[in-house]
Amino acid sequence: MIDFLSEELRLMKEHNLYRSLYLIDGPSEPKTIINGREMLLFSSNNYLGLATHPRVKAAAIAAVKRWGTGSGGSRLTTGNFTLHRLLEKRIARFKGTEDAIVFNTGYMANLGVISALVGRGDLVISDQLNHASIVDGCRISRATVRIYRHGDMEDLRHILSESTSFRRRLIVTDGVFSMDGDIAPLPQLFELAEEFQALLMVDDAHATGILGDKGAGTVEYFGLEKRGIIQMGTLSKALGSEGGYVAGSTSLIDFLRNRARSFIYSTALSPPVIAAAMAALDVLGEEPQLRRQLHANVQFLYQGLKDMGFEVLPTRSAIIPLIVGDAHKALALSAILAEMGVFVPAIRPPSVPEGTSRLRITLMATHTEDNIQFALNAFQKAGKKLGLI
Repeated sequence: MIDFLSEELRLMKEHNLYRSLYLIDGPSEPKTIINGREMLLFSSNNYLGLATHPRVKAAAIAAVKRWGTGSGGSRLTTGNFTLHRLLEKRIARFKGTEDAIVFNTGYMANLGVISALVGRGDLVISDQLNHASIVDGCRISRATVRIYRHGDMEDLRHILSESTSFRRRLIVTDGVFSMDGDIAPLPQLFELAEEFQALLMVDDAHATGILGDKGAGTVEYFGLEKRGIIQMGTLSKALGSEGGYVAGSTSLIDFLRNRARSFIYSTALSPPVIAAAMAALDVLGEEPQLRRQLHANVQFLYQGLKDMGFEVLPTRSAIIPLIVGDAHKALALSAILAEMGVFVPAIRPPSVPEGTSRLRITLMATHTEDNIQFALNAFQKAGKKLGLI
């Protein structure tokens, strides 16, 4: 009955879509050990280097000593530690909202909030390039789903103008799109949401810690605080810990505590993870130079690749998409770079549309100029070898 599995795996390999796991035997730092070799890491979401920041590690260790390694239950039974509420209040201050709720992952946050807010008789409208967790949240909500062309506000307006019969409408978008690195047009999205009386939700997973004067994400970046936008994000990228969150009004957060199934039926995040996230938020506020260094590093690498002739998409985030097109060539480029000590995995369908396979390059604030120059030299040699430049 399960013979189809072997055939499916064979087809994945034949079409260069098979995936295998890399073994990492070191921290998420510019230099680490991957598959037994020391390599320069240019694919981590540890954008500010906080996963290995001394203060963040010390906070996690102290939490283990005081509270242990696990929470022992869901938030609604025995797992609701004082730490959880302290973190939620800290996130709310950071995001400029009345309250916040913490989930175990960003994926679970999107599943929980979307499926709680909309259902049968409602409409959820999603950007074409939204993350898989948003896509799945829309699917399990049982609401009607409409997709608007990426960043196309006229297409979104058209959908909204033809959907007045629905009980409730929710527009949901990534803040920074994880595979393209571009930023959603949040001001225009907010104007349309206001005009058509729709809810607006933004997934700031890749904007938290990166965009805005204090790194609070796209809502701060565009000056849209206090506008009632539902703000989702993660603690696992720039903040170097684990978990997801939703920030918004008191009534929204209270509603999610009672209706978000991925919150209700999950064992709570462990104390060291919570303590690490709080320490990371403190460091983020006290060391703004980390964000400045990150953006300087991005610009250095981006301009170098562009000057060589690579097709790199414009970016204001920590993500530089280098478009190759063909999946086989993207794999080949990644493999040659790895041989030279630079780790950047190839991204292929279904993670990106057919014909847009790429290397998703990410920078950390802790990359040095020498690290980046080494990577640029490797890209130049590999690109010439494959005829990409």
